Amino acid sequence: MSRPENSLGNTLRAWRARITTEDVGLPATRRRRTAGLRREELASLAGISTDYLLRLEQGRALRPSRDVVASLARALRLSTNETCHFHLVAGLLPPTPQNIPHQLPPGVQRLVSRWGNIPVGVFSASWTLLTWTSMWAALLGDPSLRPPEERNLVRAVFKKPSDAGHPLFLMEQSTTEFKAALVADLRITHGAYPHDEEFRVLMGEAMSESEEFRALWSTPALGSRLGGHKRLQHPLVGEISLDNDVLKVPDHDVRIVTYTAEPGTTDEEKLEYLRIAAARTAPPAPPLSLSPTPPTPPRD
Repeated sequence: MSRPENSLGNTLRAWRARITTEDVGLPATRRRRTAGLRREELASLAGISTDYLLRLEQGRALRPSRDVVASLARALRLSTNETCHFHLVAGLLPPTPQNIPHQLPPGVQRLVSRWGNIPVGVFSASWTLLTWTSMWAALLGDPSLRPPEERNLVRAVFKKPSDAGHPLFLMEQSTTEFKAALVADLRITHGAYPHDEEFRVLMGEAMSESEEFRALWSTPALGSRLGGHKRLQHPLVGEISLDNDVLKVPDHDVRIVTYTAEPGTTDEEKLEYLRIAAARTAPPAPPLSLSPTPPTPPRD
C-alpha cells in the first residue's frame, strides 16, 4: 500500500498505467490484470531494479536521483511539462534545456502545409523564422532571399537606424508596445534556456546596438502580449488591416504567427489579390514598404 501523501508513487503508477507495450515496442501479451506496463517491464526499460521501482511507487523511497528520474521519464514517454512535474514531485529542480529547439514538429509542418492561403510563419523561441507559407512571402517579402542569420525578429526590430529596412518584418513592429511585448517574451526564453550560446550572442548584439532594447530589458516584465490588430502598408495593395495571432506550441517551444482578414472586407479581397499575384509570378512578391502614402489598390 502506498501512503496517502505519496504523490511521487501515485504519479508513477498513473503514468505506468497509461503506457502500452505497443507504445514502447514490447511484444503484447494476451492476459493482463491491469492496464499499462507491468512494473518489471518499466523497470527494465528504465534500467532500474523492480524492487526499487516498487519502493518508489509505495513511497518507501522518496528521493530518486536525477539519473533515475530522467531514465523513468524517457521510458514513460513523458512530455516536457510532465518531465518537469516529475522532477518536482521527486524533490528535484526541473532540468534546464541546453539549447533552443529549432526543429519543426511534424504536426506543425502538416498545419503549415495546409495553410497555404494564409500568411503563416513559424518562429523558434529566439524569434528566428523557421518556415513560412508562400502567402507570408507575398505579404512580407520572401525570407529565402535573406541569409539565415537575418531571419530573426530581434535583429530586424532592434537594428541601428543605418541598418534598418529589413523586408521581413516591416509592419507596426516599430511601436513601443510591440517592442516591449517582444522583449518580455525574450526574457522568458532567457530563463528557459540560460545556456544557449546562440541566444546569448543574439542578446549581446541587441544590448550593444540598441539603447531602447537595454531600457526594455531592464524592466522586469514577463509574459507575451504579441499579436493583435495590425495595419500594414503594401506596395501592391496599399494599406491592409489584418488580425495577427501568435500561437505557441509549448512542448516544442515554437511560435506560429498568422495574419488573417475579416471575411467580407476589402482587406480579405486584398489578401486574395496577393495570393493570385504570387501564384502567377515566379519571383516573390515585393517586400513591404513603409511609404506613408499607400498606392491605389488594384481594381477589377
